[in-house]
Amino acid sequence: MKSLYFTGPRRVEIRDEPVPELRAGEVLVETLVSAISAGTEMLVYRGEAPAGLAADETIPALGGSLDYPLKYGYAAVGVVREAGPETEPGWLGAVVFSFQPHQSHFSAHPGDLLRLPDDLSPDDAVFLANVETALALVMDGVPLAGERVAVLGQGVVGLLTAGILAGFPLERLVVFDSFPARREMAATFAGVTAHPPGDISAKFLQDFDLVYELTGNPAALDDAIALVGQDGRIVVGSWYGTKKAVVDLGGHFHRGRLRLISSQVSRLAPELTGRWTKKRRMAFAVELLERLRPARLITHRFPLERAAGAYEWIDRKTDETVQVVFEYPGR
Repeated sequence: MKSLYFTGPRRVEIRDEPVPELRAGEVLVETLVSAISAGTEMLVYRGEAPAGLAADETIPALGGSLDYPLKYGYAAVGVVREAGPETEPGWLGAVVFSFQPHQSHFSAHPGDLLRLPDDLSPDDAVFLANVETALALVMDGVPLAGERVAVLGQGVVGLLTAGILAGFPLERLVVFDSFPARREMAATFAGVTAHPPGDISAKFLQDFDLVYELTGNPAALDDAIALVGQDGRIVVGSWYGTKKAVVDLGGHFHRGRLRLISSQVSRLAPELTGRWTKKRRMAFAVELLERLRPARLITHRFPLERAAGAYEWIDRKTDETVQVVFEYPGR
């Protein structure tokens, strides 16, 4: 099997490894497509992820820390090719989603796989992790009917968040992004009005009830604060890694009684846990995939063997890139 390893800042390599032997109750999955995360994964690639931090304590396949060398990635779609002893019947040939690093094969217990609907393409399904993240953001912001909502950043998660919010009965939904291509995609994908960040000071000061900060840029926090009105809420979905945020909290933020809300998909907000579980949220994320059909957000495809070129492209051509995926021979 082929596995991608991050070996240092802006260094990746593909290693040959033995196909895992199946234990009782496990299956072997051959990967069809996996998606590069332009957020956390690119922080790992650039060396901007905090050393020693756990990769993800809630995902078995991502054990260990973010120290080099490491396998990383968390959005893989594949086909079950083999079943180990004592495996539940009916898994052979199933198309599944799993939170797995970029690799051509992996073993897993069926309980850690999500069997996908027959009419959902692998290209749509590979967005499941990001759709779940966007859904978590929307739930954490608690948008109300008639509110004015803005989304800063129209990368993949920002576009998906806007796509979900577009289904709410809001008075206004506006998105902001620096890149014209992403603003155009927001208009066609989510049907929203898109603006460059320069319009914030000119047109929209203190005009919104709820703002989502999804740029990955700490400087955007001041833009978010400028956008919300009295008692407004700001949901921070960006993870800045080692980048520091210098934020002006001395004026409108303080007197306006604004709220900064941290949102992270690995856990549900405490106020939801009486009714919601991660399983329920994931099931609804699959329904959203079928509604949004996000495969149209894929802008570039690379074979795994050209991984170094894929990351270099994202690093240098951010203005031309939305979603980059790896394709595998089994496709």
